[in-house]
Amino acid sequence: MSADASPPPAPSSSPSPHGTWEPCPAARWEDAFLSGNGRHGAMVFGDPNDDRVIVTHHTLVRPNGGEHARPPELAAQLPQLQDRLLAGDLTAAEEFTDGRPLQWVQPFHPAFQVRLRRPADGERGYRRSVDFTTGVAEAVCTGRRSRVFVSRADDVIVQHVTSPGLTADIALDHRLPGAPNRLRVSDGVLLTPEGAVLTLSARYPGSDRAYTGVTLAVVTGGRTTLTPPGIRVTGAESVLLLTRVRRHTGELDTVAEAQALRELLPDGDEEPYGSLLERHLHLHRTAYHRVSLTLDADDAERALPGSELLKRPKSPALLERLFAAGRYHLLSAAGMLPPRLTGLWTGDWDTAWSGAFTTDANLNLQTASVVAGALPEVVEAHSALIHGQLPHWRDNARAVFGARGIVAPPHTDGESGHTYHFSREYPLHLWTAGADWLLKPLVDHDETRGEHDPRLKEALAELALFYEDFLTRTDEHGRLVVVPSYSPENRPANASWGAVNAAMDLSAARHALVTAAAYHPGPDADRWRALAERLPPHRVNDDGALAEWAWPGLDDTYDHRHLSHLYGVWPLDEINPYDTPDLAAAAHRALELRGAENDSAHGHLHHALVAARLRDGERVAHALGQVLEGDFFHASLMSAHYPRRDVYNADAAHTLPAVIVETLIQSTPDRLVLLPALPAAFPEGELRGVRTRFGAEVDLGWSPAGARAVVRPTRTHRVDLRTSSGTRPLHLRAGEDRVLTLGPR
Repeated sequence: MSADASPPPAPSSSPSPHGTWEPCPAARWEDAFLSGNGRHGAMVFGDPNDDRVIVTHHTLVRPNGGEHARPPELAAQLPQLQDRLLAGDLTAAEEFTDGRPLQWVQPFHPAFQVRLRRPADGERGYRRSVDFTTGVAEAVCTGRRSRVFVSRADDVIVQHVTSPGLTADIALDHRLPGAPNRLRVSDGVLLTPEGAVLTLSARYPGSDRAYTGVTLAVVTGGRTTLTPPGIRVTGAESVLLLTRVRRHTGELDTVAEAQALRELLPDGDEEPYGSLLERHLHLHRTAYHRVSLTLDADDAERALPGSELLKRPKSPALLERLFAAGRYHLLSAAGMLPPRLTGLWTGDWDTAWSGAFTTDANLNLQTASVVAGALPEVVEAHSALIHGQLPHWRDNARAVFGARGIVAPPHTDGESGHTYHFSREYPLHLWTAGADWLLKPLVDHDETRGEHDPRLKEALAELALFYEDFLTRTDEHGRLVVVPSYSPENRPANASWGAVNAAMDLSAARHALVTAAAYHPGPDADRWRALAERLPPHRVNDDGALAEWAWPGLDDTYDHRHLSHLYGVWPLDEINPYDTPDLAAAAHRALELRGAENDSAHGHLHHALVAARLRDGERVAHALGQVLEGDFFHASLMSAHYPRRDVYNADAAHTLPAVIVETLIQSTPDRLVLLPALPAAFPEGELRGVRTRFGAEVDLGWSPAGARAVVRPTRTHRVDLRTSSGTRPLHLRAGEDRVLTLGPR
């Protein structure tokens, strides 16, 4: 480390990585460009002759019986199960059920598509694009221009189409892949002085629930005629479409909905599209620009369309664009709720795994960057999901475990927080670590801002109460035992899925109790810390690896997509190279032995996050390479779950920014680590705006010649600064920037 080392040069930033484009329309919905405000989503195809925008909304889940499901009433059977497991009955948990068949949560689905059909006119110069800084998806050709965004300010999908002598048929169309045959659909259209109002209502089979879309079409110039179920525009200058969708029971007042859309239009001569966009930009652009990544990329590659850039997996320009796209899509998917398995988008009613929020890895990975990546909007969305479901979490604790407090479900549709999705091979009702993992980003956010959220404080207390009631069994040494215990979604090589002392459960229980104690000083804190101290340590197996189950006699199964046993490494700080080097070495050995099983994207990037915490840049690069070279990304830069773009899924898209941040900057309330796991693939760059858990913002630039960091603290604090050259104390004073320089690596 040198006080006079010159900072590395800033890489070129033009053309901008903050968007992507394609030279042809989207032929598949998976390639449609995306916009969203965390409530409504829009999937934009950009076909000039059949301009389609698929409309989605977080509340649109199809009734399938899951809305009535409740957690199994098993508490009376729990003592017998614990006895059997502790006595060595390795299959006892398979009988811990009420006999129900596997029930999936209510599946997420699209609403309909807004269609503008226009006569072919020998289109030339076609280009479609999406601007991450604005959320606007645009298609242009031969004088025609279509722009779509979803307003964060007004909660409306806005589409503005301009063309000399515009002629088009406009309608709402529910016919999307997988739509139920018995979906009861009605539509209507009405001409008013303010514009045409198009409606589409769909009622689910066998349910009193429905959803209704309302589109206000404001036409400038030309002639508008009714052509049920839509309208025909002839010789117009432009069309402005404002669309909302509502889920409801009974009938929806579509007149009131249309009036609400009219009230969004400005008075006087102000241009409506520009006015709507300006209100939106203040919220979207501010959030998006807080953090940025620039690498030493070639401008010619930066200028490539996304589909071509994806063919260059080793290109720094690709990593730049995917980092930017990941932040954009994550922000766009989160608002009233955090992102689903598909973010906020799908073009098919048959979404894989119900398009749920899967909380035993997927949601947790997708939100991994939200605190360091300065997206409190996503933190609030995540918080809304949790606090909205706490009554159901209490039901889970009581029904399954006979305990006070809370237990989180492994899957949720965003409505019910009850645990009812489980089977013999996936005994997810045994999993007790979920609440700690879901609450962890909220704790990190509190650390970043230096305040305690009172809602989080109470949730942590409830989690500690659960462990007080649940942790009653002990081993021969008097240490507490987590029984039953489940390591998602794996099983011991020599036992059934429900076992004893899964490493994840031990780490989660310790962390939950200690964290709750920090929020509740006094007698409760003393009791909870004492309980945490009675938990057993982790076990190192005969291979020198951190064992997935700390219970003697349970053998590891290494080839698996989940890395649940390394929860203590990431996202927790329980195991790290600085305070627990021996356990960190065992965790690293466990990572070396872990297989990729079915090559799921979340498995590879989870591997990368753990490797970054263990300072293994080569392993990070390999895991990243598996995703970048595995054809996981669509032209939209949304990702797939499996290689070769198999199964539309947001895990890779949303998790990738977190991997990049973790390789460059890590923090705890008392530690700052710079360049812990920098892959050789990007030797030069700049990362700006990262938030730390000790209340500071960090900008970092690096090159082979050295690195320069600017730390902007919001509160006075002392932290340990860790770099490749060693450790030293860093004394920070609120409001005073600190400039740190590092010599060549």
